Amino acid sequence: MRACGDHVARGFWYEAGMRTTIALATLVLLGCDGGPDAGTDAGPVDGGVDAGRTYVPEPFEPTDATRAYCPADDDAIEARITALLGRLSAEEKIALMHGAGTAVVDGSWRVDGNEAHGIPGLNMLDGPRGLSRFSGYRGTAFPVAMMRGASWDPELERRVGAAMARELRSVGADVLLAPTINVLRHPRWGRAQETYSEDVHHLGAMGVAMIQGIQSEGVLASAKHYAANSIENTRHEVDVVVDERTLREIYLPHFRRAVQEAHVASIMSAYNQVNGLYCDLSEHLLRDILKDEWGFAGFVESDWIRGTHGDAASVLAGLDIEMPSPIHFRFLRRALANGDLTERDLDASVRRILRAQLCYGLDTRARVLDDPSQRETAAHLALAREAATRGIVLLRNEGGLLPLGPSARVVVLGRAADVGNIGDTGSSSVTPTRVVTALEGITAQAAAVTHVAGASLSAADADAVRAADAVIVVTGLLAADEGERDVGAGDRAGLALFDEEIALIEAAAALSANVVVVLEGGSALLVEGWGERVAAILHAFYPGAEGGHAIADVLFGVHAPSGRLPFSVPRREADLPPFDNTSPRVTYGYFHGYRHLAREGVAPRYPFGFGLTYTTFAYGELTLEAAVIEPSGTLRARVEVTNTGAVRARETVQLYVAAVGSRVERAPADLRAFAQVELAPGETRAVELAVPAADLAFYDVTAGAFEVERIAYEARVGPHAAEAASTASFRVE
Repeated sequence: MRACGDHVARGFWYEAGMRTTIALATLVLLGCDGGPDAGTDAGPVDGGVDAGRTYVPEPFEPTDATRAYCPADDDAIEARITALLGRLSAEEKIALMHGAGTAVVDGSWRVDGNEAHGIPGLNMLDGPRGLSRFSGYRGTAFPVAMMRGASWDPELERRVGAAMARELRSVGADVLLAPTINVLRHPRWGRAQETYSEDVHHLGAMGVAMIQGIQSEGVLASAKHYAANSIENTRHEVDVVVDERTLREIYLPHFRRAVQEAHVASIMSAYNQVNGLYCDLSEHLLRDILKDEWGFAGFVESDWIRGTHGDAASVLAGLDIEMPSPIHFRFLRRALANGDLTERDLDASVRRILRAQLCYGLDTRARVLDDPSQRETAAHLALAREAATRGIVLLRNEGGLLPLGPSARVVVLGRAADVGNIGDTGSSSVTPTRVVTALEGITAQAAAVTHVAGASLSAADADAVRAADAVIVVTGLLAADEGERDVGAGDRAGLALFDEEIALIEAAAALSANVVVVLEGGSALLVEGWGERVAAILHAFYPGAEGGHAIADVLFGVHAPSGRLPFSVPRREADLPPFDNTSPRVTYGYFHGYRHLAREGVAPRYPFGFGLTYTTFAYGELTLEAAVIEPSGTLRARVEVTNTGAVRARETVQLYVAAVGSRVERAPADLRAFAQVELAPGETRAVELAVPAADLAFYDVTAGAFEVERIAYEARVGPHAAEAASTASFRVE
């Protein structure tokens, strides 16, 4: 086994914190180092695949898809790529198709270029909530993606994506491994915090915005994990069985939007299997759907270390880059020599890799390795605070206890009160210079604060609770309770709070009528048994570096809460489809989340899209521009919303559509559009929403295509999935 040399000394091993077996297996497969030369020792050595070569690549005509993908002069770039394919040797092409090593070197995972041919290479780095800790630098810890999803504000997410891209470029990286756009099928998923929603439409809108923000700064986004990835504990081996209609309608539409609307630069394939094939080996997913049907013009890279399962087979299926080291792709030379792969097959991948680098101008852009002026700036910290404030969801506010007044004397309790609780320790983790805890944020705004540590109350503590104007229990989950497997806690064990925290809430509620519970965690937490005993409940997710200030801003009315749930909160976990993170084979059905609850006639504790604020809103009549639209047309709806209270606030107007008389089973209603309006007390404003008829289609398995049925539909507008403030009918003909 070769010595790893200074490659280890200069970087951070991604396996840090992973199970030892994974790290050792990786080292064995890599011949110890997995460094820049790891792909050069597996293949013929007597002349090799390039001996005496004369090679003319196939001509390439730019397409609408490549022109949409390329911000620069696509036609000239494609011609340049064709010329490069003729000059590069087969071995040089293979060298462009894998990461340089398992270690993070100079702030990122490197895919080498070719200096002699003017090819810059790629520098990849996570992640979904800011500059990855694997860079070795400190950066702004933004709220987790699920909290940003709770803002229901794509424009805000676009700004967050741009800020993350600026920080990424400041450490010499040019590919941001984000956004995570996997469906939240069940809230026990350990990486729920990394994605945006249980709903396909909402998830797609937020993901598109994030990609647009990232790529507006000249950074390549990577939408992940493609596809049907939503279990951690068995993520490396589980086979997800899913029928074609469910796959197309539930687990792929947001990736299609990333490709066709946002022109995402790259896609990361998932660890898991889908219908018996690992994702990197699935020609159906990578080639048939992603590249051929959707016209994806960028490259596909594997998930890290254990995300590639073949050499020639993966390339032929549609995988372009193995990351972070050539565990399998180092055998591509041998595959060429054996005839298992042709150079034309390499060209297809290398063209995509070169297109990404040249279209984003990486060959002409100076790479700055360390520009601290772009990290944790005042503007970025303010944006992190804004995103956290906008993502906090007020679930309960009995008697109008909130907002608290500036003279309030409060007692602060709970396991998360004095903790920098910014998310899991996995690949998305960030190292900020400072984290404002909930206790610090509350202390900065309250007249007097008493902090009680621990999960029990002494006699003196009980006296303080009785005397307080409000008792704030900050509880929920910590990084030790959920996260990415191997580098974090994995999937959650259940949806309830820990027993000692429930006991603490109940003890406080027995002493005070003014108990406020602030829940932190990646997704849904059950409130049954204690929720009705407290005056107020907020869901604050993992709110990032400025989260403590954001929590206080909402508690004390600096900002009226405007977050809306991006998932359903059930009364019992049994109300949801089962979550199986132990079996090697699982089946994903067509229904989950609010669609499942509505189909089963089970009322959630808090519906998808729900959230209170410090005022009330009234909806007028829903009117449609036309009662009949064509299958190629667009439904245009309008509703007036009035702020009927005394506080300026933001309302999220949600439009759901039900297909009446469909020949296939549909959900009782699906979210099809949403928009926000901020209103002063007494103000009325019209909100307009548009739904392309194509979004109403179902996937006809027999025809192998989406079909917009020519039937009746009902549009429902309201504040969340379980309340239709106004309805209107229309037809597609």
